[in-house]
Amino acid sequence: MKFKITRNLGLKIAALIFSVFFWIIVININDPVDNVTYANIPVEFINGEVVTNKGKTYDLVGEQQPVRVTVSGKRSVLSKVRSSNIVATADLSQMEVNTYLVPISAEVRGLEGENVTTQVSPGNLEVKIEATDKHTFPISVNTSNITTRNGYAIGEVSVNPEMISISGAESTIRNIHRVVAKVDAANGLSESTTLSAELVLHDGNDNVMDQSQLTNNLGERGLSVNVQILREKTVPLRINGVSGNPAEGYIYNGCTTEPSRIVICGTKEALDEVSAIEIPDSAVSIEGKQAREEVTVDVLPYLPEGISLSANASNNVVVTVIIEQEGRKTIELPVGAIQINNLKEDLKLSFESDLDIELQFTGTEEALEVLDVRYAASIDLKNYKTAGTYEVTVNIETPSGVELMKNPTVKIILTEKDGG
Repeated sequence: MKFKITRNLGLKIAALIFSVFFWIIVININDPVDNVTYANIPVEFINGEVVTNKGKTYDLVGEQQPVRVTVSGKRSVLSKVRSSNIVATADLSQMEVNTYLVPISAEVRGLEGENVTTQVSPGNLEVKIEATDKHTFPISVNTSNITTRNGYAIGEVSVNPEMISISGAESTIRNIHRVVAKVDAANGLSESTTLSAELVLHDGNDNVMDQSQLTNNLGERGLSVNVQILREKTVPLRINGVSGNPAEGYIYNGCTTEPSRIVICGTKEALDEVSAIEIPDSAVSIEGKQAREEVTVDVLPYLPEGISLSANASNNVVVTVIIEQEGRKTIELPVGAIQINNLKEDLKLSFESDLDIELQFTGTEEALEVLDVRYAASIDLKNYKTAGTYEVTVNIETPSGVELMKNPTVKIILTEKDGG
């Protein structure tokens, strides 16, 4: 058997090779017809003027979906076909009037003169026909992509053009809620500049709208946004007093502002002229007041010309006016001003709260007027020998003619030092 198989082996191999070669020749000579299917072929509308010339517009029902195109032809021809050569079109001049179905056809570009056929699936698209409308909208600016260097802020922003005319399907135009110029990303700006911008339309739900079936009057010039870059400066707030008089038997003992400093912006020349923001006495009235009161003041009216607030600064500040009975005075003392006595060497102290403590005094008007307790508060820790949280009485030394109404307390936290 082995002899029969290996006998004339060379001739047998040659015969096999010749057979394959002959089969290839036959195939190429015959060049049989075959077909190949290409998916995800986009569809474009043609002959739209048959609709638009009647003062109407068209749009696809549902979302645009690509189609599948099957190309049939000789195998030698199909080998030249690429999906990029296939163009699928929906011819609006062939639209069914009753159903608004538009047939889709496809052709293979670059194979002119070759005998190829195409079949498209699905074979048509459904469109809706509407009356056209045109409306003019103001353009707002989205500068969220812009950042400035430290010490600088965005000032006035303007868009060119300020208005835009948009045409399209009546229902689509009615659905436009706002028109925005979205500025290209720009980081670390320190001087005024002009930036290009993208036109973005938002509907009533603030969703971005498709503009493919809309037209506008921007032309090739597009949108541009002028961005003014200003310097920033932190200045104190000063209140020049109050207006009016407190109720009989009460006195005004001053006021504070929160915050005490504010960030403003402007040109270098304008900022050089400002050392503080002055709040006039007319902004706060104490007429008939009998107790401490917090008043919210809008500082915008008191900004000098050419000065504005930084984007992160609030225009509202809180002015606290202190109204007390005659013969009484209230002082707020920071806990950091309290002297610590007899703290054990292996312990360290922290305050549970950094809020000021409130001290109320009675005495003569003369003594209260000059009262200063910045160095008069202390706590004695000789009886606190272990770590823990404690409430401790604050001792206040008072001068002659002044009496502390009630000794305050503070909560302290004692912890062991490292290695203790």
